[in-house]
Parts: sequence; structure tokens; C-alpha cells
Amino acid sequence: MATFYENYVWSKSHFSYYRGLISRYIKHIKYRHIIDIARKNGAEVGDFVTMPKSLAKKLNSNCKIGSHVSINTDKLDTRAPLIIGSYVIIGSGTEVITVSHNINSTEWEPKYYGVEIEDYVWVANNALVLPSCRKIGMGAVIAAGSVVVKNVDSLSVVSGNPAIEFKRRKTVHKDLIVERLLHGDYDAYKKTFKSRKHD
Repeated sequence: MATFYENYVWSKSHFSYYRGLISRYIKHIKYRHIIDIARKNGAEVGDFVTMPKSLAKKLNSNCKIGSHVSINTDKLDTRAPLIIGSYVIIGSGTEVITVSHNINSTEWEPKYYGVEIEDYVWVANNALVLPSCRKIGMGAVIAAGSVVVKNVDSLSVVSGNPAIEFKRRKTVHKDLIVERLLHGDYDAYKKTFKSRKHD
């Protein structure tokens, strides 16, 4: 059975396909340049990752990102380790903070924690992940505007301030072409359209 993405691409006329291909190629070149910047700064970044250039300029060797990831914010703190798995979606305006301060110290020195965001997580727009959260489990969903103050279990859907679980996810977005969300799907788009010719 065809996926939503396959049906979307296969339904295009040749003219519409090539118009889409050109616009995606331009984005493809842009995102390749952005990822090169992040890698030159020491970050480990997988394939088919989309992110703002402003974020790539800030990343460093504390950051590791898997493949097929869509990041639409530059508010990711990499003063401590930030590990992002594959097939992760991070929405606009979301902020992840990895460092706090020792409030029981007269010198108020920084405390470096770090955060791990596992595969298939969706962090929706304008969420805030605080350093007291060390892990967001596989397939979890963080609702828009949530303030995450503790670890989130796999497949948990959380919301609020502080974010609490209100339901469980039944599956993950395994058929989604994640990079399509920010029009970074040049390779998938081309491959999917070509596969139509062999049907």
C-alpha cells in the first residue's frame, strides 16, 4: 500500500514534478551548506537534516544529530551534550537548555547536565525543555508551549507547565519523510517519482 508521500508525488504531472524538483534542488544546496557549517564547528550531523543557518553556526562538538531530522529553531543550547536521534521533529520557537546553576552555592557556579532526545520524538512549537529533563524517550510528543521539567517516557504525550502525560502514542511516524517538512526532500522526491515509472 502506497504511503501518503508516495501518493502525493505520484499524482504530479511531469511539469509539476520538475517545477517541484527545481525548488527542492535549491533547498538541497542550501541545507548541504548549512550542514557543512555545523560539521566544521565540530557537530556530528547525519544525512537529510534540515536546520536554520543561525543554529548551525552555534553548534559544536557537544552536539550529535542523527539522520532525517527537521529542526526549525536556533534555540538549542550546546554548552553541555545535546544528543538528538533520527526522525526527530523540533518545532519553531522551541528552546532546549542543557545548563543550570548551583543555587546552593555562594559562587552560583554552572551545572552542566545535557539532554538526549531519542528517535521519532516530536517537540512541537514553542516548547521549553529545561536542564532537569535529561531524556525524552523514543516516540514521545511534547505539545506546543509545554515546559518540560523531567524525563519523558517513550511514546508519552505530554503537555502543560509543568508538562505531564495526558495520553500515550500508539505508533511513531515511520512513514513520514521528515526532511519534507522544511522542503529538504530533494533525494526522496526524485527517488519516489522515478519509482512510479516502474509500476
